[in-house]
Amino acid sequence: MGRQISRLLGVGLTVGCLGIAPLRADETIKMAFIEPFSGNLAEIGDADLKDYNFILNHINAKGGALRRKFEIVTFDSKMQPADALIALKLAIDRDIPFIMSCAGSGVAAALIDGVSKYNERNPDRRVLYLNCGALANELTNEKCDFWHFRFDGNTEQRAEAMVRTLPSDLKSVYLVNPDYLYGQSVRHDTLKYLAKYRPDIKIVGDELVAFGQIKDFSPYIAKVKVSGAQALITGNVGADFNLLMHAGADAGLGVEYYTYLGYLAGGPTAIGSANENRVHTVTDFHPNVPVEMNNLEAERFVQDFRNDHSYDFIDLNGYVMFAMLVDAINEAGSTDAFKVAMLLENMHAKDMMGNDYWMRRDDHQFMIPLYASRFVKSVRYDSEKTGLGWTTETMVKADELVQPTVCKMKRPSS
Repeated sequence: MGRQISRLLGVGLTVGCLGIAPLRADETIKMAFIEPFSGNLAEIGDADLKDYNFILNHINAKGGALRRKFEIVTFDSKMQPADALIALKLAIDRDIPFIMSCAGSGVAAALIDGVSKYNERNPDRRVLYLNCGALANELTNEKCDFWHFRFDGNTEQRAEAMVRTLPSDLKSVYLVNPDYLYGQSVRHDTLKYLAKYRPDIKIVGDELVAFGQIKDFSPYIAKVKVSGAQALITGNVGADFNLLMHAGADAGLGVEYYTYLGYLAGGPTAIGSANENRVHTVTDFHPNVPVEMNNLEAERFVQDFRNDHSYDFIDLNGYVMFAMLVDAINEAGSTDAFKVAMLLENMHAKDMMGNDYWMRRDDHQFMIPLYASRFVKSVRYDSEKTGLGWTTETMVKADELVQPTVCKMKRPSS
């Protein structure tokens, strides 16, 4: 049985600090946040930073860890692996013990390798990589590493949740995905679960498009239209997703859209009223979940976020990540990467909705619930002032998304 913690938002973090030596109040626990703060995913990087500052304000107000507050130190990855590795070196030079990054599976692959090699050379100054959103399935399979923990559902979990919720009358789909590690993973896993659960669905088109380089998606939309597909499935993200949705609206494309990341900042605005009731996504959380579950404390948390932000809070997995990190640091009595990692392995937690989460020891893949949702008008909380917002069609529990792994974890001896 894994170690069990319960971290309910609104209830607070209960931590055991007995035996910990007094520390200076201004001695913060620093987190290096390596994100794209420039380029075509800058809007998402900026939103991630605001989300985590909001989360840490709540965590810090409840005591942080070791009676120390957390502090985010930002580094621009530019969505480029080489720049992310430069940022990693800068963070290590500043003695920052935790590396956090959400956007970009190519970036994540580079950071996994960079952190692993650094830790092997420097056993007395090791760092821990907390992946808060790079989703390619390979990162906790073929590329798994002891020093990397993914605190989000991977593409395979999302693909299974999405395909299992497709309507029975859907018989043809067209795939459009970005041509890099994440998009290739989305494509592979979507095809895998279509074959497993819905062999009756015909794949009438399958495109991998250059990431961040297409300025006009109308030729792809024209292909979808000609194909007669009933639905378009896409893992596109950021500016690419926005351009794809605008092109579809301009062409009057009347298909259903099944999106992997359509809920991220900027996505709802791009979807707009032209696609009301025709866009679906798979997400960790959305603002109307507390309403649907009649959870007043969670709804107050959502309202608190909406008071100061113009987009949705969707990073509930990030709050659970920090609750678990607080527990591990306090039990370890330090921020030592090895001690914290050993305590995070197989740790269990609950979110503010009472849903179960756990970190699987075998591959350091987070097991989380996922919400298959639709973008509609009749909801309490709309997205980005569009008048439309997400409503849950199906919630898939974490224990329903436990999949095998090919990870062969190499563990340090101490």
